[in-house]
Amino acid sequence: MAHADILARLNALKGEIRRHDYLYYVKDRPEISDSQYDRLFRELIDLEQAHPELVTTDSPSQRVGAPPLEELVKVPHEQSMLSLDSIVDQNEVQTFDQRMRRELEIPSVEYCAEPKFDGLSVELRYDHGIFTRGATRGDGTTGEDVTVNLRTIRSLPLQLQAQSGLPDHLVVRGEVYMRLDDFQTLNRRITEQGGDAFANPRNAASGSLRQLDSTISATRPLVVTCYEIMALSTAAPPTHWDELETLSQWGLPVPIHRRLCTSIDEVMAFHHETESMRDQLPYEIDGVVVKVNRRDWQSRLGMKSRSPRWAIAYKFTPRKEITIVQDIVVSVGRTGTLTPVALLKPVEVGGVTISRATLHNADEVARKDIRIGDTVKVERAGDVIPAIAERVPVSGEQRSAPFGMPEQCPVCGSAVGREGAYFYCTGQLICGAQLKGTIEHFSSKHALNIEGLGKKTVAQLVEQGLVRSLADLYRLTKDDLVKLDGFADRSATLLLESIAGSKTVSLDRFLMGLGIRQVGQHIAKVLAREFGSLDEIMSADRERLQQIREIGPEISEGLAAYWSEPRNREIIVQLQELGVQVAPGMATGNRMESPLAGKTFVFTGGLDRFTRDSAQQAVETVGGRVSSSVSKKTSYVVVGRDPGSKLDQARTLGVTILTEQEFASLIGKDEKEHSPHNS
Repeated sequence: MAHADILARLNALKGEIRRHDYLYYVKDRPEISDSQYDRLFRELIDLEQAHPELVTTDSPSQRVGAPPLEELVKVPHEQSMLSLDSIVDQNEVQTFDQRMRRELEIPSVEYCAEPKFDGLSVELRYDHGIFTRGATRGDGTTGEDVTVNLRTIRSLPLQLQAQSGLPDHLVVRGEVYMRLDDFQTLNRRITEQGGDAFANPRNAASGSLRQLDSTISATRPLVVTCYEIMALSTAAPPTHWDELETLSQWGLPVPIHRRLCTSIDEVMAFHHETESMRDQLPYEIDGVVVKVNRRDWQSRLGMKSRSPRWAIAYKFTPRKEITIVQDIVVSVGRTGTLTPVALLKPVEVGGVTISRATLHNADEVARKDIRIGDTVKVERAGDVIPAIAERVPVSGEQRSAPFGMPEQCPVCGSAVGREGAYFYCTGQLICGAQLKGTIEHFSSKHALNIEGLGKKTVAQLVEQGLVRSLADLYRLTKDDLVKLDGFADRSATLLLESIAGSKTVSLDRFLMGLGIRQVGQHIAKVLAREFGSLDEIMSADRERLQQIREIGPEISEGLAAYWSEPRNREIIVQLQELGVQVAPGMATGNRMESPLAGKTFVFTGGLDRFTRDSAQQAVETVGGRVSSSVSKKTSYVVVGRDPGSKLDQARTLGVTILTEQEFASLIGKDEKEHSPHNS
């Protein structure tokens, strides 16, 4: 096939796939079967693999593929993403209309009304019809760059449809959310793999969109709906209704259920109609957005500091029913947090039978004064999470004693600690409720880095009674592992080798792996640098801990509570008896003696002998620090394979440039010391 023919076929395939994506994900009117679509997509992939020079960023094949990010970068919005004033009362809606008519000096105002999606607000930017950037709302002025994750959403076109008349520059506001059936399917899949279910579709959408790894986002059933042009290089449509029509013509998904209203009475009728059908909708909404339709009128009305004057969120009345609190129990979460939960006489709220409702924390219980036997109003917060709105006083009732949080964990009997309004179990290494989370954290990349211990495997190990504490990880045998789903001789051997390789670990990684409250990577390194050994840290009292500049009362209290639980210490002793060796850190005094103390290193390109984590660990061990950017204060730039612009910056600034071998020699490390487990 000639080059021109290949290019023509590629363009035809991309156009056809985009069209079918639009029909399926936006219009809900598929014209071909899934197998026919898969054949088209497979042909595109095969052609692009054979001719990688012809791959373009707007190709449907490029929705996934970016490497995991280290963090979500903050980006400024082109225009402020304002919030909306919320109204529930019908009289307030009429007052809003009166104010609009008075300020515009006209007898009636035309409005556009559309559903208020309960999701995550995003900014979408298109340049010359190509999607180039997307960001979360953030604080309205600055958001997080989630471009790579937004590209995975099939309902979001990577290229606008119109062949002519497209603006050179377009910024659109939209909402990312999850359909209810997709949300339920996702939760079912997550719980089957041993994970925690999302509380509601909004949390699921937010957590999925803000992933550092776009391959995870791609597995989440996100959709997007666009509802506002924020910036446009050409003349804007004269009305909001025309704005939505234009966006739809360009291939962007817009609210299908919407209405042009000639009066506020029509707005309220639309609101009533929408509220009555909300249980039949495939997605969550919590009200109706009402906007003055004409853009010139919007301009005349202007903005307040946080919201436009010409739009409101007309919320639905919260769903509430009355029932009785039959008991108050305390649940223990995966991180050890104790949460009071009200057991209710079953009651139907918004089509769902509610028998349990969270009381959030002890302060909230006290504030609302909820006791066993009380009559209460129950609502579905955000129409999803059952919660007690308030107590309903009953004449002549005999109330029980006020609720109090337990002093011992109801699961393992360990002492209960307190952090602000929250209570938690101090027996983190032995509490059954925390065990899965404890193991996952202990084996994570930034802790002991045990490859192969994913959520599904951990869940099986705990549920089958093979692991009852962290120490049991080091007692596992091949016979134990081959009994698990998904394991054979080879996979069992690899996991056992990874567990064995984790037995030599640096002090800061071991501390990180213990999961002590508020002791993350940074504080773990501070402790390792300050004390140099595990014994010294375990012996330090609150007063000694608070002498460290970065450790305040809360962290010192958490550490003291952790070490005061004898069974936590028991598990650490068992780990050591089973061969876990915690390498001592370099205490502050010794670090200062190093000639590299205080030096700043920047890495660029791929490293062969080190992982990025192990390289950073090696630098910190000799008292240096690692930076992500090159400046005049940079001491060394270490160059690996395919270095980026940081190399040019180093040359321009005259910064010392090292090869990976020169770096290894400088810090005195040989190749044996560079494995992830030893770092």
